Amino acid sequence: MRFLLIDDHVVVRSGLKLILSDLYKPCIIDEAEDGESALIKLKLHFYDLIILDIKMPNTNTFTLMEYIRNNYPNLKVLVFSMNSESIYAKRFLNAGARGFINKVAPLDEIIKAINIILNGKRYISETLLEVLAELGGDLKKENSFDALSPREFEIVSMLLAGDGISQIAQRLNLQVSTVGTHKARIFEKLKVSNLLELKELANSFNI
Repeated sequence: MRFLLIDDHVVVRSGLKLILSDLYKPCIIDEAEDGESALIKLKLHFYDLIILDIKMPNTNTFTLMEYIRNNYPNLKVLVFSMNSESIYAKRFLNAGARGFINKVAPLDEIIKAINIILNGKRYISETLLEVLAELGGDLKKENSFDALSPREFEIVSMLLAGDGISQIAQRLNLQVSTVGTHKARIFEKLKVSNLLELKELANSFNI
């Protein structure tokens, strides 16, 4: 069995390695600190499971997920993040991830998530199930960010990471004017008028 851990924090990768090496013997565990190094690993090896962080330097995780879905449709991905499940989980599940779990989850729950996904099923955390139950299964009732399209949410993530319009256009292979239009539409949907207000709103949802 072979695993790929994609996370920029060495401590997180080391902890996951201890868990996996104890549970699955023998196994091979590869590591990547960002999207670029992950792509190199993906082209070299087949993996039974990827454990993926959301926020890493120089990495657009949505673009990485899209690449994995298009090129390795059967590859299992577990998102392992500190970010809000009510905001991110549904988006990553829709993007092809088999599960989403918070880094503060108990060890037995992390192991449960890994086992469920390796057995070919989707993992939905108790936290996310509770949120869905409270909202009648509709996350859109809780946050404004669900009103954004996948492309708009991708641009929001890049804006929050400090990327400018020109840089976003270059990275997404779009016209600067197109990104500007997306930004204006995003601000309108979220009812913010500038980047500072966007950051404050994002912080309130742990984005």
